[in-house]
Amino acid sequence: MPDSATDDIIHVIDSGTADIVPLADLRKKLESGRTLRIKLGVDPTAPDLHLGHAVPLRKLRQFQDLGHQVVLIIGDFTALIGDPSGRSTTRPALTREQIDANATTYIEQAYKILDPARTEMRRNSEWLGKLDFEGVLRLSSQFTVARILERDDFQKRYREGVGISLHELLYPMAQAYDSVAIEADVELGGTDQLFNLLAGRELMEKSGMEPQVCLTLPLLEGTDGVQKMSKSYGNYIGLTDPPAEMFGKAMSIPDELMAKYYRLCTPLHVDEVDGIETGLADGSLHPNQIKRRLAREIVALYHGEAEAHEAEAAFDRVFKQHDIPTDVTEVTLSLAEEVHIPALLKDLGLVVSNAEGRRMIDQGAVKLDGEPLSQGDYDMPGEAIAGRVVQVGKRRYARVLSA
Repeated sequence: MPDSATDDIIHVIDSGTADIVPLADLRKKLESGRTLRIKLGVDPTAPDLHLGHAVPLRKLRQFQDLGHQVVLIIGDFTALIGDPSGRSTTRPALTREQIDANATTYIEQAYKILDPARTEMRRNSEWLGKLDFEGVLRLSSQFTVARILERDDFQKRYREGVGISLHELLYPMAQAYDSVAIEADVELGGTDQLFNLLAGRELMEKSGMEPQVCLTLPLLEGTDGVQKMSKSYGNYIGLTDPPAEMFGKAMSIPDELMAKYYRLCTPLHVDEVDGIETGLADGSLHPNQIKRRLAREIVALYHGEAEAHEAEAAFDRVFKQHDIPTDVTEVTLSLAEEVHIPALLKDLGLVVSNAEGRRMIDQGAVKLDGEPLSQGDYDMPGEAIAGRVVQVGKRRYARVLSA
Protein backbone atom coordinates (compact mmCIF):
# COMPACT_ATOMS: atom_id res chain seq x y z
CA MET A 1 0.00 0.00 0.00
CA PRO A 2 1.43 3.44 -0.92
CA ASP A 3 2.73 5.57 1.94
CA SER A 4 0.62 8.76 2.05
CA ALA A 5 3.49 10.73 3.64
CA THR A 6 5.78 9.70 0.80
CA ASP A 7 3.06 10.63 -1.70
CA ASP A 8 2.91 14.13 -0.19
CA ILE A 9 6.69 14.52 -0.45
CA ILE A 10 6.72 13.31 -4.05
CA HIS A 11 3.93 15.79 -4.86
CA VAL A 12 6.17 18.60 -3.63
CA ILE A 13 9.25 17.31 -5.47
CA ASP A 14 7.32 16.62 -8.69
CA SER A 15 5.81 20.11 -8.84
CA GLY A 16 7.35 21.97 -11.77
CA THR A 17 9.62 19.10 -12.83
CA ALA A 18 9.84 17.78 -16.39
CA ASP A 19 10.71 14.17 -15.52
CA ILE A 20 11.87 11.91 -12.68
CA VAL A 21 13.81 8.85 -13.89
CA PRO A 22 12.86 6.44 -12.44
CA LEU A 23 10.11 7.58 -10.09
CA ALA A 24 10.00 4.17 -8.37
CA ASP A 25 13.63 4.56 -7.29
CA LEU A 26 12.94 7.98 -5.81
CA ARG A 27 10.06 6.56 -3.81
CA LYS A 28 12.30 3.74 -2.55
CA LYS A 29 15.02 6.19 -1.49
CA LEU A 30 12.53 8.42 0.31
CA GLU A 31 10.93 5.49 2.12
CA SER A 32 14.35 4.37 3.39
CA GLY A 33 14.13 7.25 5.86
CA ARG A 34 17.76 8.28 5.37
CA THR A 35 19.01 11.74 4.47
CA LEU A 36 19.49 11.80 0.70
CA ARG A 37 22.35 13.52 -1.10
CA ILE A 38 20.93 15.83 -3.79
CA LYS A 39 23.42 16.90 -6.43
CA LEU A 40 23.55 19.87 -8.79
CA GLY A 41 26.62 20.54 -10.87
CA VAL A 42 27.16 23.98 -12.38
CA ASP A 43 29.95 25.19 -14.61
CA PRO A 44 30.74 28.84 -13.76
CA THR A 45 30.80 30.06 -17.37
CA ALA A 46 29.20 33.46 -16.61
CA PRO A 47 29.28 35.73 -13.54
CA ASP A 48 25.65 36.85 -13.28
CA LEU A 49 22.63 34.62 -12.72
CA HIS A 50 19.01 35.14 -13.73
CA LEU A 51 15.77 33.44 -12.70
CA GLY A 52 16.32 30.70 -15.28
CA HIS A 53 19.58 29.72 -13.56
CA ALA A 54 17.78 29.83 -10.21
CA VAL A 55 15.16 27.19 -11.13
CA PRO A 56 17.29 24.17 -10.07
CA LEU A 57 18.49 26.10 -7.02
CA ARG A 58 14.87 26.54 -5.90
CA LYS A 59 14.31 22.79 -6.31
CA LEU A 60 17.43 22.14 -4.23
CA ARG A 61 15.96 24.38 -1.52
CA GLN A 62 12.77 22.28 -1.55
CA PHE A 63 14.89 19.20 -0.87
CA GLN A 64 16.66 21.05 1.95
CA ASP A 65 13.33 22.03 3.49
CA LEU A 66 12.36 18.35 3.36
CA GLY A 67 15.44 17.53 5.43
CA HIS A 68 17.91 16.37 2.78
CA GLN A 69 21.54 17.28 2.08
CA VAL A 70 22.35 19.37 -0.97
CA VAL A 71 25.71 19.00 -2.72
CA LEU A 72 26.42 21.92 -5.04
CA ILE A 73 29.32 21.09 -7.31
CA ILE A 74 31.18 24.00 -8.87
CA GLY A 75 32.51 22.60 -12.13
CA ASP A 76 35.82 24.41 -12.10
CA PHE A 77 37.37 21.43 -13.91
CA THR A 78 34.52 20.61 -16.33
CA ALA A 79 34.28 24.30 -17.23
CA LEU A 80 37.68 23.85 -18.90
CA ILE A 81 35.90 21.46 -21.31
CA GLY A 82 32.61 23.30 -21.70
CA ASP A 83 29.28 21.47 -21.55
CA PRO A 84 28.29 20.59 -25.16
CA SER A 85 24.61 20.11 -24.21
CA GLY A 86 22.41 21.94 -26.68
CA ARG A 87 25.40 23.45 -28.45
CA SER A 88 25.87 23.54 -32.21
CA THR A 89 29.56 24.43 -31.89
CA THR A 90 32.41 23.89 -29.45
CA ARG A 91 32.31 26.30 -26.50
CA PRO A 92 35.14 28.82 -26.26
CA ALA A 93 37.68 27.93 -23.59
CA LEU A 94 37.74 29.88 -20.32
CA THR A 95 40.84 30.67 -18.30
CA ARG A 96 41.14 29.46 -14.72
CA GLU A 97 41.05 33.10 -13.61
CA GLN A 98 37.69 33.62 -15.34
CA ILE A 99 36.33 30.40 -13.88
CA ASP A 100 37.40 31.31 -10.33
CA ALA A 101 35.94 34.82 -10.60
CA ASN A 102 32.64 33.50 -11.96
CA ALA A 103 32.50 30.80 -9.27
CA THR A 104 32.82 33.40 -6.50
CA THR A 105 29.86 35.45 -7.74
CA TYR A 106 27.82 32.30 -8.49
CA ILE A 107 28.22 31.05 -4.93
CA GLU A 108 27.24 34.45 -3.49
CA GLN A 109 24.06 34.48 -5.58
CA ALA A 110 23.25 30.81 -4.93
CA TYR A 111 23.21 31.47 -1.20
CA LYS A 112 20.35 33.92 -1.74
CA ILE A 113 18.28 30.74 -2.24
CA LEU A 114 20.09 27.87 -0.53
CA ASP A 115 20.53 27.36 3.21
CA PRO A 116 24.32 27.46 3.72
CA ALA A 117 24.04 25.22 6.79
CA ARG A 118 22.57 22.43 4.66
CA THR A 119 24.73 22.94 1.58
CA GLU A 120 27.92 21.00 0.89
CA MET A 121 29.94 23.08 -1.59
CA ARG A 122 32.48 21.12 -3.67
CA ARG A 123 34.68 21.75 -6.70
CA ASN A 124 35.08 18.86 -9.11
CA SER A 125 38.77 19.62 -9.56
CA GLU A 126 39.09 17.85 -6.16
CA TRP A 127 38.71 14.47 -7.89
CA LEU A 128 38.91 15.09 -11.64
CA GLY A 129 42.16 17.02 -11.26
CA LYS A 130 43.74 14.01 -9.54
CA LEU A 131 43.05 11.55 -12.36
CA ASP A 132 46.19 10.61 -14.27
CA PHE A 133 46.08 9.30 -17.84
CA GLU A 134 45.66 5.74 -16.61
CA GLY A 135 42.68 6.85 -14.55
CA VAL A 136 41.12 8.58 -17.56
CA LEU A 137 41.60 5.42 -19.65
CA ARG A 138 39.97 3.24 -17.00
CA LEU A 139 37.07 5.65 -16.64
CA SER A 140 36.52 6.08 -20.39
CA SER A 141 36.47 2.29 -20.82
CA GLN A 142 33.08 2.32 -19.06
CA PHE A 143 31.47 4.12 -22.01
CA THR A 144 31.21 3.32 -25.71
CA VAL A 145 31.53 5.78 -28.58
CA ALA A 146 28.14 4.62 -29.86
CA ARG A 147 26.56 5.47 -26.49
CA ILE A 148 28.09 8.95 -26.39
CA LEU A 149 27.02 9.65 -29.98
CA GLU A 150 23.41 8.92 -29.06
CA ARG A 151 23.22 12.52 -27.85
CA ASP A 152 20.96 14.57 -30.12
CA ASP A 153 23.36 17.50 -30.30
CA PHE A 154 26.31 15.26 -31.24
CA GLN A 155 24.21 13.44 -33.85
CA LYS A 156 23.13 16.74 -35.40
CA ARG A 157 26.65 18.13 -35.54
CA TYR A 158 27.99 14.84 -36.99
CA ARG A 159 25.31 14.78 -39.73
CA GLU A 160 25.97 18.41 -40.62
CA GLY A 161 29.73 17.95 -40.70
CA VAL A 162 30.30 20.30 -37.75
CA GLY A 163 33.39 19.36 -35.78
CA ILE A 164 33.15 17.60 -32.43
CA SER A 165 36.29 17.93 -30.36
CA LEU A 166 37.50 14.80 -28.57
CA HIS A 167 37.43 16.54 -25.21
CA GLU A 168 33.69 17.24 -25.67
CA LEU A 169 33.05 13.50 -25.85
CA LEU A 170 34.62 13.21 -22.40
CA TYR A 171 32.26 15.74 -20.80
CA PRO A 172 29.39 13.32 -19.95
CA MET A 173 31.97 10.93 -18.49
CA ALA A 174 33.43 13.69 -16.28
CA GLN A 175 30.00 14.78 -15.03
CA ALA A 176 29.09 11.14 -14.37
CA TYR A 177 32.24 10.72 -12.28
CA ASP A 178 31.10 13.65 -10.13
CA SER A 179 28.09 11.54 -9.08
CA VAL A 180 30.35 8.64 -8.14
CA ALA A 181 32.72 10.89 -6.19
CA ILE A 182 30.02 12.42 -3.99
CA GLU A 183 27.73 9.34 -3.90
CA ALA A 184 24.67 11.17 -5.22
CA ASP A 185 21.15 9.89 -4.59
CA VAL A 186 19.46 12.40 -6.89
CA GLU A 187 20.93 14.66 -9.57
CA LEU A 188 19.15 17.73 -10.94
CA GLY A 189 19.51 19.32 -14.35
CA GLY A 190 17.65 20.96 -17.20
CA THR A 191 15.82 18.90 -19.80
CA ASP A 192 18.86 19.32 -22.05
CA GLN A 193 20.96 17.58 -19.36
CA LEU A 194 19.13 14.23 -19.27
CA PHE A 195 21.83 12.39 -21.22
CA ASN A 196 24.53 13.54 -18.80
CA LEU A 197 22.39 12.63 -15.78
CA LEU A 198 21.71 9.15 -17.14
CA ALA A 199 25.43 8.70 -17.78
CA GLY A 200 25.98 9.30 -14.06
CA ARG A 201 23.34 6.71 -13.22
CA GLU A 202 25.02 4.21 -15.57
CA LEU A 203 28.52 4.78 -14.17
CA MET A 204 27.29 4.40 -10.59
CA GLU A 205 25.71 1.03 -11.45
CA LYS A 206 28.95 -0.14 -13.11
CA SER A 207 30.83 0.98 -10.01
CA GLY A 208 28.66 -1.21 -7.78
CA MET A 209 26.81 1.73 -6.24
CA GLU A 210 23.10 2.42 -5.83
CA PRO A 211 22.35 4.53 -8.92
CA GLN A 212 21.13 8.08 -8.69
CA VAL A 213 17.67 9.26 -9.68
CA CYS A 214 17.64 11.79 -12.53
CA LEU A 215 15.35 14.79 -12.04
CA THR A 216 15.00 17.25 -14.93
CA LEU A 217 13.52 20.73 -14.83
CA PRO A 218 12.02 22.67 -17.73
CA LEU A 219 13.75 25.64 -19.29
CA LEU A 220 12.15 28.90 -18.16
CA GLU A 221 10.78 31.21 -20.83
CA GLY A 222 11.83 34.82 -20.47
CA THR A 223 9.66 37.90 -20.05
CA ASP A 224 8.81 37.78 -23.77
CA GLY A 225 7.04 34.46 -23.19
CA VAL A 226 8.73 32.88 -26.22
CA GLN A 227 12.49 32.39 -25.97
CA LYS A 228 14.20 30.74 -23.02
CA MET A 229 15.40 33.28 -20.49
CA SER A 230 18.78 34.60 -21.60
CA LYS A 231 20.79 37.81 -21.37
CA SER A 232 21.47 37.52 -25.09
CA TYR A 233 17.71 37.73 -25.77
CA GLY A 234 17.23 40.63 -23.36
CA ASN A 235 14.28 38.80 -21.73
CA TYR A 236 15.88 38.01 -18.38
CA ILE A 237 15.29 38.96 -14.75
CA GLY A 238 18.69 39.06 -13.08
CA LEU A 239 19.14 37.98 -9.46
CA THR A 240 21.11 41.17 -8.84
CA ASP A 241 18.73 43.50 -10.72
CA PRO A 242 17.63 46.50 -8.62
CA PRO A 243 14.25 45.91 -6.90
CA ALA A 244 12.29 48.38 -9.06
CA GLU A 245 13.74 46.94 -12.27
CA MET A 246 13.07 43.39 -11.09
CA PHE A 247 9.46 44.25 -10.19
CA GLY A 248 8.83 46.00 -13.51
CA LYS A 249 10.23 43.08 -15.49
CA ALA A 250 8.12 40.59 -13.55
CA MET A 251 5.00 42.64 -14.31
CA SER A 252 5.72 42.21 -18.04
CA ILE A 253 5.51 38.39 -17.87
CA PRO A 254 2.63 37.05 -20.02
CA ASP A 255 -0.40 35.98 -17.96
CA GLU A 256 -0.22 32.41 -19.24
CA LEU A 257 3.23 31.96 -17.68
CA MET A 258 2.34 33.16 -14.18
CA ALA A 259 1.61 29.70 -12.74
CA LYS A 260 4.90 28.38 -14.11
CA TYR A 261 6.82 31.29 -12.58
CA TYR A 262 5.09 30.71 -9.23
CA ARG A 263 6.17 27.05 -9.34
CA LEU A 264 9.73 27.56 -10.50
CA CYS A 265 10.71 30.96 -9.12
CA THR A 266 9.03 31.48 -5.73
CA PRO A 267 9.20 29.75 -2.32
CA LEU A 268 5.42 29.29 -2.05
CA HIS A 269 4.22 25.83 -1.01
CA VAL A 270 3.05 23.59 -3.81
CA ASP A 271 -0.53 23.45 -2.47
CA GLU A 272 -0.76 27.24 -2.55
CA VAL A 273 0.55 27.36 -6.11
CA ASP A 274 -1.99 24.68 -7.07
CA GLY A 275 -4.71 26.97 -5.67
CA ILE A 276 -3.40 29.96 -7.60
CA GLU A 277 -3.32 27.96 -10.83
CA THR A 278 -6.90 26.78 -10.27
CA GLY A 279 -8.08 30.31 -9.44
CA LEU A 280 -6.53 31.74 -12.60
CA ALA A 281 -8.10 28.99 -14.69
CA ASP A 282 -11.64 29.39 -13.30
CA GLY A 283 -11.52 33.18 -13.14
CA SER A 284 -11.93 33.44 -9.36
CA LEU A 285 -8.55 35.22 -9.06
CA HIS A 286 -7.79 38.48 -10.87
CA PRO A 287 -4.67 38.13 -13.10
CA ASN A 288 -3.35 41.61 -12.29
CA GLN A 289 -3.45 41.03 -8.53
CA ILE A 290 -1.82 37.63 -8.92
CA LYS A 291 0.91 39.10 -11.11
CA ARG A 292 1.55 41.84 -8.56
CA ARG A 293 1.95 39.22 -5.86
CA LEU A 294 4.30 37.24 -8.13
CA ALA A 295 6.45 40.33 -8.67
CA ARG A 296 6.52 41.01 -4.90
CA GLU A 297 7.44 37.40 -4.13
CA ILE A 298 10.34 37.48 -6.59
CA VAL A 299 11.69 40.83 -5.35
CA ALA A 300 11.28 39.82 -1.69
CA LEU A 301 13.22 36.60 -2.28
CA TYR A 302 16.31 38.48 -3.41
CA HIS A 303 15.96 41.90 -1.74
CA GLY A 304 13.56 41.51 1.22
CA GLU A 305 9.91 42.34 1.95
CA ALA A 306 10.44 46.08 2.49
CA GLU A 307 12.19 46.50 -0.86
CA ALA A 308 9.42 44.49 -2.56
CA HIS A 309 6.70 46.82 -1.29
CA GLU A 310 8.76 49.89 -2.18
CA ALA A 311 9.32 48.50 -5.69
CA GLU A 312 5.55 48.05 -6.06
CA ALA A 313 4.96 51.61 -4.88
CA ALA A 314 7.55 52.90 -7.36
CA PHE A 315 5.83 50.91 -10.11
CA ASP A 316 2.51 52.55 -9.21
CA ARG A 317 4.03 56.01 -9.14
CA VAL A 318 5.20 55.47 -12.71
CA PHE A 319 2.36 53.56 -14.28
CA LYS A 320 -0.67 54.75 -12.32
CA GLN A 321 -0.08 58.31 -11.29
CA HIS A 322 1.61 59.36 -14.51
CA ASP A 323 -0.32 57.21 -16.96
CA ILE A 324 2.78 55.70 -18.52
CA PRO A 325 1.89 52.71 -20.73
CA THR A 326 2.90 49.27 -19.50
CA ASP A 327 4.32 48.16 -22.87
CA VAL A 328 7.23 50.59 -22.85
CA THR A 329 10.09 49.64 -25.15
CA GLU A 330 13.05 48.35 -23.15
CA VAL A 331 16.56 49.30 -24.26
CA THR A 332 19.66 47.68 -22.77
CA LEU A 333 22.72 49.93 -22.60
CA SER A 334 26.12 49.92 -20.92
CA LEU A 335 25.72 52.78 -18.46
CA ALA A 336 28.78 54.72 -17.38
CA GLU A 337 29.21 56.01 -13.83
CA GLU A 338 28.16 59.41 -15.15
CA VAL A 339 25.62 59.58 -18.00
CA HIS A 340 25.10 62.60 -20.28
CA ILE A 341 21.31 62.69 -20.56
CA PRO A 342 21.04 64.39 -24.00
CA ALA A 343 23.30 61.69 -25.48
CA LEU A 344 21.25 59.02 -23.69
CA LEU A 345 18.03 60.41 -25.21
CA LYS A 346 19.62 60.18 -28.65
CA ASP A 347 20.82 56.60 -28.02
CA LEU A 348 17.28 55.67 -26.93
CA GLY A 349 15.86 57.10 -30.16
CA LEU A 350 13.78 59.67 -28.29
CA VAL A 351 15.48 62.68 -29.90
CA VAL A 352 17.48 63.09 -33.11
CA SER A 353 20.45 64.97 -31.63
CA ASN A 354 22.14 65.99 -28.40
CA ALA A 355 21.07 69.59 -29.08
CA GLU A 356 17.41 68.56 -29.25
CA GLY A 357 17.90 66.58 -26.05
CA ARG A 358 19.24 69.64 -24.21
CA ARG A 359 16.41 71.78 -25.56
CA MET A 360 13.75 69.27 -24.44
CA ILE A 361 15.30 69.09 -20.96
CA ASP A 362 15.32 72.89 -20.64
CA GLN A 363 11.66 72.98 -21.71
CA GLY A 364 10.73 70.52 -18.93
CA ALA A 365 9.67 67.93 -21.50
CA VAL A 366 11.99 65.16 -20.25
CA LYS A 367 10.86 63.04 -17.32
CA LEU A 368 12.40 60.18 -15.39
CA ASP A 369 9.77 57.88 -13.86
CA GLY A 370 7.28 60.73 -14.37
CA GLU A 371 9.41 63.36 -12.60
CA PRO A 372 10.59 66.22 -14.89
CA LEU A 373 14.27 67.03 -15.09
CA SER A 374 15.30 70.56 -14.23
CA GLN A 375 16.69 73.07 -16.71
CA GLY A 376 20.37 72.35 -17.29
CA ASP A 377 20.08 68.94 -15.61
CA TYR A 378 22.21 67.21 -18.26
CA ASP A 379 24.24 64.69 -16.26
CA MET A 380 23.27 61.94 -13.81
CA PRO A 381 24.84 58.83 -12.20
CA GLY A 382 24.25 55.70 -14.29
CA GLU A 383 22.93 53.78 -11.27
CA ALA A 384 20.15 56.38 -10.89
CA ILE A 385 18.88 55.64 -14.40
CA ALA A 386 18.96 51.83 -14.60
CA GLY A 387 15.50 50.27 -14.63
CA ARG A 388 13.68 53.61 -14.94
CA VAL A 389 11.41 54.98 -17.65
CA VAL A 390 12.61 57.97 -19.66
CA GLN A 391 9.87 60.09 -21.24
CA VAL A 392 10.16 62.85 -23.83
CA GLY A 393 6.98 64.79 -24.49
CA LYS A 394 3.67 62.98 -24.14
CA ARG A 395 4.19 59.88 -26.27
CA ARG A 396 7.87 58.95 -26.37
CA TYR A 397 9.00 56.44 -23.74
CA ALA A 398 11.81 53.95 -23.12
CA ARG A 399 12.85 51.89 -20.11
CA VAL A 400 16.62 51.86 -19.62
CA LEU A 401 18.11 48.49 -18.64
CA SER A 402 21.73 48.22 -17.60
CA ALA A 403 23.83 45.77 -19.62
